[in-house]
Amino acid sequence: MGKLTADAIVRRALEVGDAEGLDAVTIRRLAGDLGVTPMALYWHFKNKEQLLAGMADHLVGGFAPGRAADDRPWRERLRDLIEGLIRVLRTHPCARTVLEQVDQASVPAFLAVWDHALGLARGAGFGVEESCLISRYLLQSAISIADAPVHLRSRHTPEEMEEIVRLKRVALQSLPADRYPHLVEMAGPIVAGMDAGFYDTFGVDLILSGIETLAACRRAP
Repeated sequence: MGKLTADAIVRRALEVGDAEGLDAVTIRRLAGDLGVTPMALYWHFKNKEQLLAGMADHLVGGFAPGRAADDRPWRERLRDLIEGLIRVLRTHPCARTVLEQVDQASVPAFLAVWDHALGLARGAGFGVEESCLISRYLLQSAISIADAPVHLRSRHTPEEMEEIVRLKRVALQSLPADRYPHLVEMAGPIVAGMDAGFYDTFGVDLILSGIETLAACRRAP
């Protein structure tokens, strides 16, 4: 093979992490997969902590803001950030674990996204502490949306899933309607889920609408 690059190592690490989990990502495993000695990998990443930082930088780099001027409203730019993070988490099953385990301050792309989110919040009129909380809530909200059951890969066959959903729906519909009227009424969408696109769009709209409403309150006389 040609010259081993850090990008090639990171890409293979993500493939292994997505398929087998992050515990399977080791320097020795990657060296074997790439047909090199472990020392060849240590040239780029001295330990797994640095490898994780490289993986996170690759993941987040796909939607990190550039240096070009962007005159769009802050709400649109904030939407781009949260949708970009959701997209990354959706594309790579191991992404959430990577972002949770890595020292985020050691990831240039994540720092760029984080700083951008803080700047957008400050520009919308929020204080320092509020801006910090908004950036944290955005990350946690993106993780929750990306982990939604409507997107999870099921280990069951379609027939098995249909039966599981049916049993859960029947269980809710069998509840006393006078005591749990809304659970009985909405048993179908609760257990069967809903359109994935609608789920994502509504979730992002809900988060951003809350932020926008608070921002309007800050600007009100």
